[in-house]
Amino acid sequence: MTFSYDKLKNFTQQVFLKMGCSQEHAEQAADVLLNADLRGVDSHGVARLIGYVRLWEVERVNATPEIKVIHETPSTATIDGDRGLGLVVAPYAMKIAIEKAKVAGTGWVAIKNSNHYGIAGYHSMMALEHDMMGISMTNASALVAPTFSQERMLGTNPIAVACPTNEEPPFVADFSTTTAANGKLEILQRKEEDAPEGWVQDKEGHNTTDSGILKKGGALLPLGGDRVHSSHKGYCLGSIVDIFSAVLSGANYGPWVPPFPSYVPLPENPVGEGIGHFVGAMRVDAFRPAEDYKNHMDNWIRRFRAAKPAPGHDQVIIPGDPERASALIRMKEGIPLLQPVIEDLKGIADKFEIEF
Repeated sequence: MTFSYDKLKNFTQQVFLKMGCSQEHAEQAADVLLNADLRGVDSHGVARLIGYVRLWEVERVNATPEIKVIHETPSTATIDGDRGLGLVVAPYAMKIAIEKAKVAGTGWVAIKNSNHYGIAGYHSMMALEHDMMGISMTNASALVAPTFSQERMLGTNPIAVACPTNEEPPFVADFSTTTAANGKLEILQRKEEDAPEGWVQDKEGHNTTDSGILKKGGALLPLGGDRVHSSHKGYCLGSIVDIFSAVLSGANYGPWVPPFPSYVPLPENPVGEGIGHFVGAMRVDAFRPAEDYKNHMDNWIRRFRAAKPAPGHDQVIIPGDPERASALIRMKEGIPLLQPVIEDLKGIADKFEIEF
């Protein structure tokens, strides 16, 4: 079943208002979630709404945070998110990074004491309208076993980079540092389907295709799947995100990161505060004239798109192409939701006495 973007966004905004968010924060949070649905990242859209509500119910999310800068230089800052929605805290931080970049050429902000922030791409793309490159990353609860490990130590820890262009659509790379994001595993569970080979392992460290294996003590695998296919590189990428997002900011890292499901107990003896993010903005004209760069960026994209495709494929894809195409279709035809997600949203509507 499909639903219009405007109606879903309005509903989501009403839910955040019922949680006690300000009008500004409710609009911001809803915008991040619906942006994910538009771009085809269904695992991070309104399907996650019930998770935020449950975190709020157990008082792990503060609907009225006092977000503040706790350390600052001309080009950097560290922010305390006051346990706010990451959907609100991360855009706040990105705005600071952009303002610093306007003055210093680049701006970098580390964030602690936050929560799940939606899709990484949303925050990096905020820099595009300012002729800036944007970078965004976040750590997450430990569901990933490092190469050669049985134990879950890292999150899916995504990275997103957005680069402005002139005539071509912007380059937007947004990816987890695991073979697949946990949200995609959740979608397979809702569909009662198996996971592809190389996505997960069981609690003894053996490969499996059981999409529900995380509930049985299993783990997601780093990008690459196994050592033969370079899982050590995915492990390194996830580690870099963890260090930038949390060790640098003062958030929890590694196995101490708070879990997203509200029913999972918080790790004992935390080493920081909340979840951590890291965002940055780089002014293009801090390196070369913006128009020169954007013209060459257009040329880069056109040449890559014109590369001879491999058999069975029509064209080489530029990072951001599938999401942009999805957004055009879904804005016109509606956003498809799985029945379990629809039931969750109906439950939220009943809880807050609002119309779905």
